[in-house]
Amino acid sequence: MTSRPGVDVPDHRGRTGLDRAGRDLVRNPAVRVRDVEVTSDGWHVLRRTTFDYRRRDGRWESQQRETYDRGNGAVVLPYDAARGRVLLTRQFRYPAYVNDHPDGMLVEAAAGLLDADDPVTAIRRESAEELGVILDSLTHVLDAYMSPGSVTERLHFFLAPYTPADRTGAGGGLEEDGEDIEVLELPFAEAMAMTRDGRIADGKTILLLQWAALHGPFAGWGSATSPPSAPAAPSVSS
Repeated sequence: MTSRPGVDVPDHRGRTGLDRAGRDLVRNPAVRVRDVEVTSDGWHVLRRTTFDYRRRDGRWESQQRETYDRGNGAVVLPYDAARGRVLLTRQFRYPAYVNDHPDGMLVEAAAGLLDADDPVTAIRRESAEELGVILDSLTHVLDAYMSPGSVTERLHFFLAPYTPADRTGAGGGLEEDGEDIEVLELPFAEAMAMTRDGRIADGKTILLLQWAALHGPFAGWGSATSPPSAPAAPSVSS
């Protein structure tokens, strides 16, 4: 029998059993997982799953779906309500570049994979690495599946206040991970305008900016020259 890396022998990351994901799922009685194949075991994992699905009219049919498993992640929008500013990043994204983005340079909220950390620890780590800012109080906004048709990732969304004194580092990301990140401190009004004219085309960032405008620190700002004081919100502490 041929050994399969990531299945019955360790792959380049020391993983085995990658074909077991989903086989024991029983939460939905209308879904019966039949087989899971690992079709790619690069840094992240691509699987092809065969399952039986019971349609709403009661008929069972066999379906196949490919899922890309890159782990879960977290994203944060740091804001300075007193000055009406937010911290964002700009970096090259090849998948956007190859899919018609003019230069692949996307303006985004700081984000990253959880790896072995909880969401709060992970997003504080990413904020320090990418933005050079130390975040204390974090408000958990929501969790969302950003591309549920093919990607398993669940993203944890946060807002966090900051002041100029909290910007203790240069940011820029980790060069050993291939990161070359520009830190942007923008007026909130400009960031919102960028979502309307296409300069911000990243889904997670648009969602956080709109949440901040509708329910968060800039709610009710409207056409005022400066934002109102941030409302009290439940926060996550260390």
